[in-house]
Amino acid sequence: MKKLVVAIDGPAGAGKSTVSQLAAKKLGYTYIDTGAMYRAVAWKTLQQEKEVTDELILDVVKDINVRLHYDGNKTVVVVDDVDITGEIRTPEVSHIVSQVAALGPVREKMVDLQRKMAAEGGVLMDGRDIASHVLPNADVKIFLTASIDERAKRRYKEMKEKGFDVELDKLKADIRARDKADSEREISPLVRVDDAVLLDTTGMSIDEVVAEIIKLCR
Repeated sequence: MKKLVVAIDGPAGAGKSTVSQLAAKKLGYTYIDTGAMYRAVAWKTLQQEKEVTDELILDVVKDINVRLHYDGNKTVVVVDDVDITGEIRTPEVSHIVSQVAALGPVREKMVDLQRKMAAEGGVLMDGRDIASHVLPNADVKIFLTASIDERAKRRYKEMKEKGFDVELDKLKADIRARDKADSEREISPLVRVDDAVLLDTTGMSIDEVVAEIIKLCR
């Protein structure tokens, strides 16, 4: 059976990472979390402990080494030989990741790494511009979304479980702003391509969404 290249796009908080990882595991595919790669650049930028400017981000990305590998349980994110998997989901990283991802040289470097990882097939990749830009020839294209209320509630629950002090209304505002920034950026904006299947996960359980993705890949 041919090993497919699967592209999943969608806005912030749609649950792409969670369902993509589970679907990839069931398919026996490698899961590539592109959002984590941009978060890795954001994390390293914050480590400089300077004002976050475009110039600082571009300086950081020049010699960054980002690697993803699957350890049988989850995708591990490594930057310059340091495992930062647990450190890239903080509110501080989330706050600057759109700024990081909007910069052309950052995207060029990450896209090059992503295409190399997908070249062999048997890959499920998620992000904002996978079907439109990174892997336009993907075998299966899915646009995964949910209402802003639903996405904010999911993010709120996730953050609370990790011990972060967050407010639901603030998360809603952040997601709305992130949607606007991702959709309106000049380089590779968030769009649903014509041949992508729309999958609205509002009211669906994680298992139901994963089952739908598997069905589309079969």
